[in-house]
Amino acid sequence: MRVLVANVNTTQSMTDSIAAQARQAALPDTEIVGITPRFGADSCEGNFESYLAAIAVMDAVVSYPEPFDAVIQAGYGEHGREGLQELLDVPVVDITEAAASTAMFLGHKYSVITTLDRAVPLIEDRLKLAGLDARCASVRASGMAVLELEEEPERAVEAIIEQALLAVREDKAEVIVLGCGGMAGLDEEIRKRAGVPVVDGVAAAVTIAESLVRLRLSTSKVRTYATPRPKTVIGWPITAAEVPAAP
Repeated sequence: MRVLVANVNTTQSMTDSIAAQARQAALPDTEIVGITPRFGADSCEGNFESYLAAIAVMDAVVSYPEPFDAVIQAGYGEHGREGLQELLDVPVVDITEAAASTAMFLGHKYSVITTLDRAVPLIEDRLKLAGLDARCASVRASGMAVLELEEEPERAVEAIIEQALLAVREDKAEVIVLGCGGMAGLDEEIRKRAGVPVVDGVAAAVTIAESLVRLRLSTSKVRTYATPRPKTVIGWPITAAEVPAAP
């Protein structure tokens, strides 16, 4: 079984760490292939970057030259999973939904610990759209930017733990969800310190993707995620030169 794990940003080192976490969770006969978009932002922390990432990930996945059995979209709260489901006939698993749904097996309510505060509404909206918000106690920001997770891992762990403890104590969360693909691999240390189950979205998505493949199940093509109708699409795929520079 070959599973593509698509980073939503263009930071190759983050793709590598996400893929490494995925391999730790995967079964021995599963091949994990990390892919990095050829264009886009080096981190995704807002709506513009998120929508850009959706196009970039679709481009990266459909351009992959070899057969594959499933796709994991490794961006928490990012958009684009629905587009991939229309384009592909293999299972597509988003780490946001994988982590939240897994958390609901482990406790009454869960809290998500993410990066910057500006990402909180995006994650709340994504959980609501997925029907997973009813058992979400809170979405909290650690205050760490995505790239800082790699640059200052010790400070990142401390910031996440601080919010995790507040979520358990003040929000009555019984499970913590790591709300960023860049947090892959931090779950064990946070679990020890917070004293509750901690769900890493990448690991959860891998096990769900493997299960769907083994059950021979994939996205329904009857209605919502039917294959796109044949149309003339101008300028696809877009190039990095077409992305406006930041003011």
